[in-house]
Amino acid sequence: MADMVDSADRAALNSLVAEVVVGHFGFSVDGLPVVMPIAVASDGDTLLLHGSTGSWWLRQLATGIPVSMAITAVDGLVVARSAFESSMHYRSGVLFGRCVAVEGQEKVAALDVITEALIPGRTREVRASLPKELAATLVLRMIVDEFSVKVSHDWPEDTAADLATDVWAGVIPLVAVRSEPLPAPDLRAGIALPESVRRLAISS
Repeated sequence: MADMVDSADRAALNSLVAEVVVGHFGFSVDGLPVVMPIAVASDGDTLLLHGSTGSWWLRQLATGIPVSMAITAVDGLVVARSAFESSMHYRSGVLFGRCVAVEGQEKVAALDVITEALIPGRTREVRASLPKELAATLVLRMIVDEFSVKVSHDWPEDTAADLATDVWAGVIPLVAVRSEPLPAPDLRAGIALPESVRRLAISS
């Protein structure tokens, strides 16, 4: 099996969150398990998430129930000389804690943090959120009680007997890339690509 490193490295976790963006939140309601995906952003030692105030599951999290969150990046397929030893290159984080609602000016600032995490520089290019938009948005902060980060990144570890065979072994890297931005069909003529989008598109 590929080598795996398990750590509580906050910088590694924040880097993973910034890259993957989407986390899967797990919690229990009336004894039934629930898992939901949502965009997340690091804010210091906490995580921010947001959605509609009408979201049933976000309102559940806002009550402070225990919650877990998992996030994973798959970096490659480890192709060994046997199916048993084949695996993946990956980085994953698992967090445990509770969520609290964010209100007032802290809510406005939190939404800016989320926007900047997705598209750095975008908040300087768009208007401020309207009061009715803020009223329709629920922002939560996950207070993280504990977490772990696991990284698997190694070559196939085949047995001596398998090494003597003519079966190919190696790694297939998996890389996410950004394609050329597509303008909205209703975009008025003459509006140039904004700097935030241009930088993000060419940085992949």
